[in-house]
Amino acid sequence: MPADPTLRFERSLFRNGVESIIACDEVGRGALAGPVAVGMVVIDQSVRRMPKGLRDSKLLPEPHREALAPLCTRWVLYSAVGLASADEIDSLGLSRCLGLAGRRALESLEAMGAPIGSSTLVLDGNWDYLNPVLDTRVDVVTRIKADRDCASVAAASVIAKVHRDRLLIDRDVVTPGYGWASNKGYASRAHFAAIDLLGPSDYHRLSWLKGDVPLEQVE
Repeated sequence: MPADPTLRFERSLFRNGVESIIACDEVGRGALAGPVAVGMVVIDQSVRRMPKGLRDSKLLPEPHREALAPLCTRWVLYSAVGLASADEIDSLGLSRCLGLAGRRALESLEAMGAPIGSSTLVLDGNWDYLNPVLDTRVDVVTRIKADRDCASVAAASVIAKVHRDRLLIDRDVVTPGYGWASNKGYASRAHFAAIDLLGPSDYHRLSWLKGDVPLEQVE
């Protein structure tokens, strides 16, 4: 079983003089349809006990994520989710759209009064996709498996996942027949069968439907 996330890494940054942390994670990266979402939360040294049962969103059943999301929102100082649409992914590519969604999340945090300029951003993975699209650079620390190990990043992943899932569930009413509520836009045999029957919708990433696309486990 995976280890529960902790605040050990975040506290090491605070000990080294970091005043506040913006934790960042993305969801929807591998989907056939719908937006890519980047969740961000802000914490400082005043944040203490994390929500019970917190883990990376991919390791949690949907009801647990739904229950945890409001707890995570109350636990952190600020939270936001930025999106980049399927059309934007088709025209700009996924890499740039990760940065675009992240920039939109940062702009939302800034509008709330979050201390963007004096914060260090902890980004899950080993690639800084954010700074290339920003007018003013931010201090980014990349960390592989941060969504698994760092409680703040796990909270960002839960908030982003629930936000994006709800968009897909709502889409099931607007554009029925694709099974959005169950597949959340990810590849499955039933999803491909629906595309064959109905054709792609305006919510699909058309550039991703060309050629062979592997089946992916729904996040």
